[in-house]
Parts: sequence; C-alpha cells; structure tokens
Amino acid sequence: MKETIERVSAEELRAFCTGALEKLHVPRGDAQVTAEVLVEADLRGIDSHGVARMGRYVSGIQQGMMRPNAKPKLVHETSNTGTIDADAGLGQPVSHKAMELAIEKAREHSLGFVAVKNSNHFGIAGFYAMMALAEDMIGICTTNTEVIVVPTFARNALLGTNPIAIAVPSGKERPFVLDMSTSTVTRGKVEVYARLEKPMPLNWATDEEGLATDDPARVIQNIIQRSGGGLLPLGGALEESGGHKGYGMALAVEIFSAVLPGALYANRVYPKGEDGKPLPSGIGHFFGAIRIDAFRSKDEFKDDMDDLIRRLKTAPKTREANRIYIHGEKEFEHAEQLAKLGIPLNPKVAEDLRGIARQLGMSKPF
Repeated sequence: MKETIERVSAEELRAFCTGALEKLHVPRGDAQVTAEVLVEADLRGIDSHGVARMGRYVSGIQQGMMRPNAKPKLVHETSNTGTIDADAGLGQPVSHKAMELAIEKAREHSLGFVAVKNSNHFGIAGFYAMMALAEDMIGICTTNTEVIVVPTFARNALLGTNPIAIAVPSGKERPFVLDMSTSTVTRGKVEVYARLEKPMPLNWATDEEGLATDDPARVIQNIIQRSGGGLLPLGGALEESGGHKGYGMALAVEIFSAVLPGALYANRVYPKGEDGKPLPSGIGHFFGAIRIDAFRSKDEFKDDMDDLIRRLKTAPKTREANRIYIHGEKEFEHAEQLAKLGIPLNPKVAEDLRGIARQLGMSKPF
C-alpha cells in the first residue's frame, strides 16, 4: 500500500516550529529564524535539512547540547572581520547575526568576514550566503560538521560533510547559488534512504570494515555508535576518481570554519562528558560578504553574469538532456512551486512532528 504524502503550507510549518522552540524557552526571535531556515530548506527541496531536523533540536535542547537562552558574544573584531562565540546555542540565530555583521562590514569596507565558534548545526549553508543577494553582494558560507566523512585512504571518519555555499547576484537571470557538501552525499540524504528503506548507491559510504555498502541504516548506525566507516569525500574512495580533491576541500572548510575562529575540529567535535552525556558540539562557521563595486561596476558585472549564464544554458545538450541548469535554479523553481502547493511531508516526518507536539503539550500541528 502506497504511503500518503501530506502537503502542509510553509506558514503552518514555520508557526509550528517556532511554537515548539518557544515551548523549550528559545526566545521568539531566535525561534522564528530557526524555523525560517528549516522551512526554507524544505521549500528548496533539501528535505534532509528541513523540518525533519526538528527532533534533533528538541532532543539537543533537552539534553543540554544546545542552550535555548544562549548569549552570543563578539569576542574579536577588526574593521573587516569578527569572531563570535555562540555560547553553545542554536546555530541558526547566531549564523543569521554573523552574516548580517559580515554584510554590514562589507557595506562600509567593501569586504566583510565573520567566523563563529562554540556553535551547533545551522541548517542549510545556502540560506546565509543568499542573504548577501539582497545587497547585490557575493555571499560565502562554510561550516564544519559532525565527523562522518572518511579521508582518502583512511578507514574511519575524521571530517564532516563540511558544506560550502556561494551566492552571486545577476541581472535578469536567477542568481548563481552553489550549496554543496564536500562529501559525495550528506548524512541527511542517507537518512532519507533509511526512512524509505531503500538501498543507496555503492559509492556513497563505507561500512565499519572500510568496504562499500548500499545499506543506509547500517551506515547511520555506525555513525551514531562511531564504530567505523562513514561517508566518502567528493570523488569517492580513490585518487583515480578524484577523492583526494573532495578530501582537500573538506579540510579547507575545516580550517576556515573551525581552526580560524578557535572552534572544535576533526574528532574533537560533538564531545561527551565522562558520564557519556552529549556536550555542546563546539563546531564553527565562516561567513563572507563581498561588494561587487569594490572591483568593478555592479551593473556591468551583472550584465556579464547574465551573459555567462545564458551561454551555459544555451550550450549544446546531450541527446538525453532537455535542459542545462545553473546552480540554484532548480531550488528557486522548486520553492516557487511548493509555496503554492504546500510542502510534502514524508509520513514518518509528519508523525515525528506530531510526536513533538504531544511531548510539548501543543495542539495537533496540522
């Protein structure tokens, strides 16, 4: 029997996530930002980082990993840069503040870069990079993450999926928005396959023996128990397929996001106390904003971006292809469609959200 997919409006999901976080004593403004980032992921078709993550935040707050009333503090600053201590709070509110600060510095000094330490999971990196588009700036965002990626020639994980997001404005064409992990796949996508009980492609991950596996549940269990194996860097396991390049990109993100601001890195992230209780994750983020007119005329740049995008989109296509896409284009179209139709929820995700509502004494969310 085919499972029924529910469609829920973005407004309903934002209201529910905001309300649930407020029940956990997250200030309303921080709860709203967090909900906005989660729902934006679902709208853009990145459901691995959408409202399905709410359970992670609820348990994280309840276990003490995430402080609901965190007080982020600017601990280092120059005219162009800053470092913020997130005080172990939710990653979304401090990341929003950090990107706002980077944009403010870029307005005044052409370039702005802000790093964050002592933070937690912040959702989709593209959300923050795209904040710069409203100012006709180039936005950059990176973060390190929990250790689930196996370096080239290693058997155990030592790095995260470590995403990179870059958003670039254009004129009449849609902006260029690259939002990618430096691993072949994200944990969230493996979790989607596990929920659907589907085998995953063999080049995504290795098991505890370092061998390729198509069993998503096994990979997730190994990650949780830290029993070996993990996801593979972009390019896969071998140098011949370019795996060392993905490994190098992940390491670069680790340096910018964690080593630079003084956050935890490699297998120091997501520590546990002597009693085995999870402690704040300690991860870091990096945000940048660049004014185009610091280099050339903004209008001329946007005209050239339009020309570049059109040249790519009108290039000769393979016989099987109907269209050539620019990064971010599919996501913009997906968001426009779901804003009208509602966001489809996997039955397990819908039930998980209802379970959160029952646990927190809320009315049925949808």
